[in-house]
Amino acid sequence: MKLTGKEKVSYGLGAVGKDMVYMLSASYILYYYQDILGVSAIAMGVILMAARVFDAFNDPIMGVLVAKTRTKWGKFRPWLFVGTILNAVVLFVMFAAPPALDGPGLVAYAAVTYIVWGVTYTMMDIPYWSMIPAFTEGGRERESLSTLARSCAGVGSAIVTIITMPCVMMLGNGAERDGFKWFALAVAIVFVLFITATCVNIREKSTVDVDSPSVGQMFKALLQNDQAMAVVVTIVLINCSIYITSNLVIYFFKYDFGGEGWYNSYTLFNTFGGAIQILSMMLFFPLLRRFLNTMQVFYLSLGMAIVGYVSLLALAFTNMSSVVLLFIPGFFIFCANGMLTVLTTVFLANTVDYGELKNNRRDESVIFSMQTFVVKLASGVAALIASICLTVFHLSDEVDTASAAADAAVAVSSVVGLRMTMTLVPIVGLLAAVVVFHKKYTLTEERVEEIARQVKERRGGGV
Repeated sequence: MKLTGKEKVSYGLGAVGKDMVYMLSASYILYYYQDILGVSAIAMGVILMAARVFDAFNDPIMGVLVAKTRTKWGKFRPWLFVGTILNAVVLFVMFAAPPALDGPGLVAYAAVTYIVWGVTYTMMDIPYWSMIPAFTEGGRERESLSTLARSCAGVGSAIVTIITMPCVMMLGNGAERDGFKWFALAVAIVFVLFITATCVNIREKSTVDVDSPSVGQMFKALLQNDQAMAVVVTIVLINCSIYITSNLVIYFFKYDFGGEGWYNSYTLFNTFGGAIQILSMMLFFPLLRRFLNTMQVFYLSLGMAIVGYVSLLALAFTNMSSVVLLFIPGFFIFCANGMLTVLTTVFLANTVDYGELKNNRRDESVIFSMQTFVVKLASGVAALIASICLTVFHLSDEVDTASAAADAAVAVSSVVGLRMTMTLVPIVGLLAAVVVFHKKYTLTEERVEEIARQVKERRGGGV
């Protein structure tokens, strides 16, 4: 039975809400604690990275818990709803650090809230994405739902990217600390409302009833699913490359592009980029799919991203005076990111059928727990790299490298280091993703259809 329009809209709303939350944390947590509250950049980098190491153990366990769940509301929705409520609360607390805290106390507060945020995000993110193979039979229906969900997730990310700084300035009356607190509260409320719509209107349709595996069996199953691991490594490389830029771009506008109204230029650039990212998922990707298969679109997208970073590096070393010039590399990078987001979800969903055929077990929850983990791992690695860049090149609110009072030599070395980190490192990461994917991933569209047919025959035969 095909998905109804109501189900699609409800599922899409959930993606909008949860990616608004994720983007706020991924793109602004380092800036909030390091640039606004004064926590050491290295300390924040270590915290963000340590949280991801913790997730290496937490996320697969969460996947097992979801797989073991049997309730009259299904196995996904209870975790999705409870995780959302908890994550929304923690999000607000994380961006509402008490003014009395400073020094070690503030570092401890940042560490505890961020780790708990990651745990509660996992609690809702794994069941959300696990619904894709549980809702679909495979092939075009799965790709269509993945495209819809990722497009809506892109909308959520774009909304936060576009409106965060203007809303922070408005809600805080120019005080960024207060502004972030109230903006986080608003995002948390929207998040809860949208996921509630998902929980109310979504039902599981095609989950195979199998015995729940142990943690050890799950790790073994993941290691045996070579296609899932190939996609996981590719996602880490791509997302780490993109997140390095998203973490540093606000510093680029504040300390390199400069000016009193730097956040206006930053907002304009993000507005353009967000629009392009949404168009890439909802228009460019479907258009390209008429002429190219998923793998061809994937390689084209990676090529576009690399071209974008090369042109950004070249423009950064010119006497640019208008943010409009940055739209050129921005188009390639944001467009590629949108399509890659859809494609990696499609590829990962395909590995569920592959794993069932190979290992005789349908592990959608655990496979998608890996997506949750690697996306957060990439954000942690990117934040660590960004924090090292900020420390090495002395970029903080205490040293305004764009001001005339700053030491000229330090200012030049700082901005050059910033430019190189946010362009060359992502280029290397994207090239590595091309190599890994080309060598390891073998699930062509034809093979995916054949695997889906074999799985269906196996089920019908009572295997």
